[in-house]
Amino acid sequence: MAFRDLREFMAELERRGLLKRIHTEVDPELEITEITDRVSKMEGAKNVALLFENVKGHTTPVLMNAFGSMERMAIAFGVDKVEDVADEIRQLLRLPYISLAHKMDVLSILPLFKRAIHFPKYVKNAPCQEVVEQEHPSLDDIPILKCWPQDGGPFITLPLVFTKNPVTGKRNVGMYRLQKYDAQTTGMHWHIHKNGAENYRDAKAQGMTRLEAAVAIGTDPVLTYAATAPLPRDIDEMVFAGFLRHQSVELTKCVTVDLEVPAASEFVLEGYVDVDESRREGPFGDHTGYYSLADEYPVFHITCITHRKNPVYPATVVGKPPMEDCYLAKATERIFLPILQQMIPEIVDINLPLSGVFHNCAMVSIKKSYPQQAKKVMQAIWGMGQMMFTKMIIVVDAHVDVQDEKEVWWRVFNNIDAKQDLVLVDGPLDVLDHSSPMAKWGTKIGIDATKSWPEEGHTREWPDEITMTDEIKRRVDVKWKELDLE
Repeated sequence: MAFRDLREFMAELERRGLLKRIHTEVDPELEITEITDRVSKMEGAKNVALLFENVKGHTTPVLMNAFGSMERMAIAFGVDKVEDVADEIRQLLRLPYISLAHKMDVLSILPLFKRAIHFPKYVKNAPCQEVVEQEHPSLDDIPILKCWPQDGGPFITLPLVFTKNPVTGKRNVGMYRLQKYDAQTTGMHWHIHKNGAENYRDAKAQGMTRLEAAVAIGTDPVLTYAATAPLPRDIDEMVFAGFLRHQSVELTKCVTVDLEVPAASEFVLEGYVDVDESRREGPFGDHTGYYSLADEYPVFHITCITHRKNPVYPATVVGKPPMEDCYLAKATERIFLPILQQMIPEIVDINLPLSGVFHNCAMVSIKKSYPQQAKKVMQAIWGMGQMMFTKMIIVVDAHVDVQDEKEVWWRVFNNIDAKQDLVLVDGPLDVLDHSSPMAKWGTKIGIDATKSWPEEGHTREWPDEITMTDEIKRRVDVKWKELDLE
């Protein structure tokens, strides 16, 4: 099931008891963050989406924590579990390997391939333009949150930023935070490695003075996720969203800029970035659990604000995990695993631990079939897109459950020889990484915690793991309830 807009998603969450309406007056400065932070760290049924209906100084309600569990992520994708999306990708990846000698295989996969490709549709009279504010557009009317005490100001935290590359004309959609400076300007937090920043640099190289941009806020949940996905440069996020939702994304042309945005967005900010202008942005309480430092970033000038009647303002808070963004990242881990396995076929599974905040740690299990294969896998991962930022890669054997972090660390603590099994490499790091003496790059570590082979120089006997026999396990299983130990 694809949701037409954010409101349908909210209604489904509420129907399932996964959204709580808050009627008490709350302040968008810090209070909403503190409440959301507490709820996001609760377990089970207490961890719900929150709709703040009485926001101090505003009439627009604020939606928080909508993606804050794997259950809600699955609902967003219209599946029973997020892994179902990965299974569909696996089926599509079979296509290049099906020969005409196996016609039944071809016939079985063609309907899936047809369902997978949904190009955007372009519509007029879009809901996102029910109200158009072009003469005096003002961010002051939107309940933008100041999240943490040392933040440089209020930040828009769930924006879908649309730009076009001035050379190729290709669309890019990314999620880049926007610090509100005043009623008509914000920061544009384009990391140097991001496609939005590349469009900005290309605009400057082409002699342009401005790069047009549009910011959609409050789209259907799949579109919001797609803006965060680590897609290759030339894959259109809106086509990817069409694949995920099994329906084309409806886009509409902006009022003042030559860009298209999701027609059912709650808010759209239209404007431009001056290629020669920058301003101090930050600090910002970030997903690492630390404040990202203030730095110079481009400035977004707003020429028009459009929105739906009686809009809802969705936002997110990031900080010390677990928080809502962790589940967006976990969805990426599951959805992109088949593609990772396509590139590195020996990979069995991968775990990006929540405490590793996506880019600080990856636990990988592999089918090891030749010496030093674990080190080959490390280098391959560091060479793949945004995984280049991974500060620590731990590789274990195929039978190890990498989702059990205690087991992985047990293997590391027992299996490694520091001289033979550690790999140190210099390379790019995430801009938010504060640990390296140098900004944007530093030293990363790989840990080979697989069983060492004689061919790798380990000539001593490797001991067997302690395990119980299957027969005894079955006998105890029969007696377990009688033992009354739970």
